[in-house]
Amino acid sequence: MATMKFLCDTKRCIECNGCVTACKNENDSALQWGIQRRRVVTINDGEPGEASISVACMHCTDAPCQAVCPANCFYKTEDGLTLHNKDTCIGCGYCLFACPFGAPQFPKQGTFGSRGKMDKCTFCAGGPEENHSDAERKKYGSNRIAEGKLPMCAELCATKSLLAGDAEVISNIFRERVAYRGSNNAIWG
Repeated sequence: MATMKFLCDTKRCIECNGCVTACKNENDSALQWGIQRRRVVTINDGEPGEASISVACMHCTDAPCQAVCPANCFYKTEDGLTLHNKDTCIGCGYCLFACPFGAPQFPKQGTFGSRGKMDKCTFCAGGPEENHSDAERKKYGSNRIAEGKLPMCAELCATKSLLAGDAEVISNIFRERVAYRGSNNAIWG
């Protein structure tokens, strides 16, 4: 099977937050208050060289969150996605500190020191429950991958800056864009 990945083209991202809204709407039944699986980060805001990037779980090949989890709640799918099982999560927070992208998040409610179950981007691939079951939808959100679709955030990106899918295919698309930008007549690359 293909290895699925995200790639955000910072030359195309316009900080519209459409990806954030698409993710929230597609997975709303699974998201507790305060959880935002995808966010847009802007560097040098309002200055020359400003760049925006859409950030979520990057589904790392050698995921640091998976390496530090004492409950072994993380697992890899055939597509190379790093997913988690909320039933085995103990809320220790090690994954949060290990992840360089800040993908693992915890609900913002409850008493001090109580984190609850971790949540993160699932690449719209659901969870360990049966595909398209009510339990899967309530805990993990949409399972678009089982339907043969891409994650909603990438599907609805107006500028096509957020790419998702087979790592080789999206890498080739990005290489073509970079090569095209090298031309003197390049406006949109």
